[in-house]
Amino acid sequence: MNENEWLAERFEQHRPRLRAVAYRMLGSPAEAEDAVQDAWLRLRRSDAGEIDNLGGWLTTVVARECLHALRTRRRRREAPFDTHLPDLVVVPDGDLDPEQEALLADSVGLALLVVLDRLTPAERLAFVLHDMFELPFDDIAGIVGRTPAATRQLASRARRRVSGAEIPEADPDLTRQRKVVNAFYAAARSGGFDALVQILDPDVVLCTDFGAGRPPTVVRGAATVAGQAQAPRGGQLRPALVNGMIGAVITQDGQPFSVMAFTVAGDRIVRIDVLRDPGRVRRLAAAVLDQPGW
Repeated sequence: MNENEWLAERFEQHRPRLRAVAYRMLGSPAEAEDAVQDAWLRLRRSDAGEIDNLGGWLTTVVARECLHALRTRRRRREAPFDTHLPDLVVVPDGDLDPEQEALLADSVGLALLVVLDRLTPAERLAFVLHDMFELPFDDIAGIVGRTPAATRQLASRARRRVSGAEIPEADPDLTRQRKVVNAFYAAARSGGFDALVQILDPDVVLCTDFGAGRPPTVVRGAATVAGQAQAPRGGQLRPALVNGMIGAVITQDGQPFSVMAFTVAGDRIVRIDVLRDPGRVRRLAAAVLDQPGW
């Protein structure tokens, strides 16, 4: 094995963690992959023999890349995720590979990504690196250009905002999630309004993102959401995992129509996120369209 092959092998051992860090920072699988790739290119240009802690060095490089990307995003005033859904990780149900499992470990649900996007870039980095990946504040301080005490305050402010958002704690058991969601689909197909209401939490939230040019809609309450839970004519449901949660790709007359993700807690659906942006739906649906429909 030559030196380049040895270095590439060592880098691949760290790639899942690096992508997980970057995805939590950026909320975009594509941007996360770009940040990780930049770290690889920088590693190739460096003297690897002088790096004592390769994992820490790579995490620092990826974090700096993410911080730069977040600051650039804010300067460009791109639409925040509380206006539109973040980029999703959509795979066939039951088909997560080890790297995707690492990417979505600890329930990186859509609601959490939405809240993280409301933080300042420095707050987000401090919270993600310390609270999610247990990096010490002394290490994080050098990345954000603050003292350790100031960095601790960044994480504390972020923690309060995340806690104040009251993000529902999803049931980690996919089998239980699947049972509830299947009951929802069955009731929606049969038009069973009362059955739908029983499956939905009284304070359920339905968010639909139609893409640029049209504002998203937010509907609250079991009765209101149940009244809108109708399968599109000619529609077919294809099982999927969306950011690690039970969901589906819906096709209409054979064409991708929407992506749905469900948050299940206490054997009831507490949140439904629906993506209706045609371009994004087509791109995300490709991963599951060869799977059998429901």
